[in-house]
Amino acid sequence: MKKRFSKKLLSVILASSMVAGLTGCGSSGGGSKDSKEPITLEVFSQLANYSGMQGGWSADILLEKFNVKLNIIPDPAGNSVYDTRAESGDLGDIVVFGNNYDKYPSAVQQGLLYNWDGEGLLEDCGEYINEHMKDALENNRNLNSTITDGKDNSCYGFGFNVATSSENHGEFMYSWDIRWDLYKQLGYPECKNLDDYIEILKDMQKACPKDEAGHKTYAVSMWSQWDDAMVMYVKAMATAYYGYDEQGLGLYDPKTGSYYDALMDDGPYLEMLKFFNKLYQEGLLDPDSMTQTYDEALEKLKNGGVFTSNFNYAGSLAYNTPAHVNEGKGMYSMKPSEATPLVYGLGTLGSDRIWAIGSKSEYPELAMEVINYLATPEGFMESQYGPKGETWDYDEEGNTFFTEHGKLCNKDKMGTQMGNGHEGTYHDGELQINNITWALDAENPDSNGETYNSKKWKSNITEAESEIEQDWRDFTECTNPDEYMEKDGKYTLSPASSYAKPEMEAELQTTWKQVTTTIKNSSWEAMYAKTDAEFDKIVANMKKEANNYGYDICVEWSKEEAAKRKACEDALQN
Repeated sequence: MKKRFSKKLLSVILASSMVAGLTGCGSSGGGSKDSKEPITLEVFSQLANYSGMQGGWSADILLEKFNVKLNIIPDPAGNSVYDTRAESGDLGDIVVFGNNYDKYPSAVQQGLLYNWDGEGLLEDCGEYINEHMKDALENNRNLNSTITDGKDNSCYGFGFNVATSSENHGEFMYSWDIRWDLYKQLGYPECKNLDDYIEILKDMQKACPKDEAGHKTYAVSMWSQWDDAMVMYVKAMATAYYGYDEQGLGLYDPKTGSYYDALMDDGPYLEMLKFFNKLYQEGLLDPDSMTQTYDEALEKLKNGGVFTSNFNYAGSLAYNTPAHVNEGKGMYSMKPSEATPLVYGLGTLGSDRIWAIGSKSEYPELAMEVINYLATPEGFMESQYGPKGETWDYDEEGNTFFTEHGKLCNKDKMGTQMGNGHEGTYHDGELQINNITWALDAENPDSNGETYNSKKWKSNITEAESEIEQDWRDFTECTNPDEYMEKDGKYTLSPASSYAKPEMEAELQTTWKQVTTTIKNSSWEAMYAKTDAEFDKIVANMKKEANNYGYDICVEWSKEEAAKRKACEDALQN
């Protein structure tokens, strides 16, 4: 364990003639910005989609508070950035893992992470985390004990999405967004199930055959970048419709603990694969879906070329620009009445995307101060909504509100210039680490009983901002998507728990890769089948090939993990 002040940091301090009174943590991470050159921290994030120096308003905040700059190092899917850095023994200063079961266990075993329990690091530099995230920290210690067979129960970080209470659930991500202006134009047809949904989408295409650029419109435009064990969009459709969550090589029902492997006859994965094939045969599925990127798919949606999305981030949050709503266009929630979409419960234990510090960091105290700042109410709010006083603030009663400039930033992040001395647009300054500390729906203790989620602030629960939004409110008798989803009580809660997927044995990893590659490739092939007979043939071949590679071994492991997950969930309920 290295000394509380790293040698490099100490040398920087001693070299400055303007650092009188500096006492380490609690003094803006190593001196004021006038005392010495800024320190650059390397942030290795498996979740980042950006490479290079953090810019814009968030960079200004961090420079002002900590005299620090962040160099973001991403690890795109399929690349070996992590392996290269792990081999060198240096992951970086701040380290963010995409989950707690793939690379994280080996990082703990190989000593690549800094021990937060050592020599007062948490107490001195992570004071807010240490006081307010005790369950999440203890959950990490328990995880590390499991990883090392009880040899090491130290804390090396905490999982994201921490809640202040386990009684509530988060925001509905599977929001069933649809082009409401077209739905209105069709006369609000009844929608009970997926067959009804397809008919509505067919009629939408007839009503709007071309997008704003003159290109053909589609019901759905997908991307394959995020495919994992299965095709992401296919398994997510089962999550949106049945409330089944992805678990290994299949889907898990949080209500009952039932498990449905991906290739089981009449199972939810193959049912939803056929749903997308039906869309394709009807000319409703974008044929570029298999090869295009997320950004390319989103651009089509922004141009009005896509009618529906199960995800709010690829639906209403992207489409409902001021220009569209002013034209009477908009995407809002409209789920089939038989659908029971999944919503994730909040938990004080945190989830699987882990904040950590590299063991070779020259500035562990400074790295901890930055993470701690992002976990304070003000730091979390600023990371989500911009500088306090410029884009948001509290009123005299403690209620949170956007400033006029903040409202513009929130509505059009990519097009609104920040000003006030900050370079670029609001989007240019968004923190590129791409991870959060608190859950958005956790209570913000600095406010008057509100949460961090701006959609639920008292100041934002106002009159509809457009005629099309008012039409949705009038029809649904709701003011926001969460209220709409909760209204009929037909949703599935996935409770937070201490369950953590273990790292696979090497032999299983090899089998898993062969099986899942087969399933993903064949699923896309089946999705593009021109006839039902062709679809059935491709699925049959997919089952045969997957079985030859060891599908049964993967399913058995997945079922065992589903049972462990159910036990963890039940333990917290008792």
